[in-house]
Amino acid sequence: MLSRPAWLTLEVKYTDRMTAFYDAFLELDVVEETEGEAVLAAGETDIRLRAPGPVPRGGLHTHYAMTIPEREYDDWWDRLDERFDLVEETFGDARSLYFYDPEGNCVELGERSHEGSGVTGLFELVLEVEDLDSAVDFYRRLDFEMVDDGRDAGRVRLTTGELDLELWEPRLGIADARGGVHVDFGMVADDPSAAARQVADDALAVTSVDEGVRIRDPDGHYLTLVAGE
Repeated sequence: MLSRPAWLTLEVKYTDRMTAFYDAFLELDVVEETEGEAVLAAGETDIRLRAPGPVPRGGLHTHYAMTIPEREYDDWWDRLDERFDLVEETFGDARSLYFYDPEGNCVELGERSHEGSGVTGLFELVLEVEDLDSAVDFYRRLDFEMVDDGRDAGRVRLTTGELDLELWEPRLGIADARGGVHVDFGMVADDPSAAARQVADDALAVTSVDEGVRIRDPDGHYLTLVAGE
């Protein structure tokens, strides 16, 4: 069974400049810096900023969403509105704001009624896929459950309960966002090897790595399953 997201990797030209951006505007702390990669903390999720290089690469023009406390939403809006052309959408009673980082990734901050302060975690990730039916089947076998079947509109929403995964055909979404290509992300799993076996026949590759089991899905996205603590 899959649970929370462990990391999301974004491909950037210059890690130092993007680290400074995410520090200045989202107040994400630097966990680790090496040549070609910086790791920032967004609650329990790492945001990895990776320079172009060997695969797996980070995602390009990725749309992803992170949570902020409901009581801080207006403050975040006022602060970011000074610099960005923000877009706002409401989902039920929850508001989300959207803006773009310098690499063209669409960042969403969604309010949630929880404790904590600042950016508290990743809750949504959008992948661009070629064929929705096969992509949905692939991720459902990895224990994602259907939330919204919008195949007529070119999109499907799945969830583990802690991460919502949107699968999009090539299209523009809210704030003209696009799904990410060759995205690299990690998820915590009860039994990484058993979960990987569910999709091994259709995956482009399944590889044991230091962090866990890395799966390359049919659209070239990399999902690494790591064991929970």
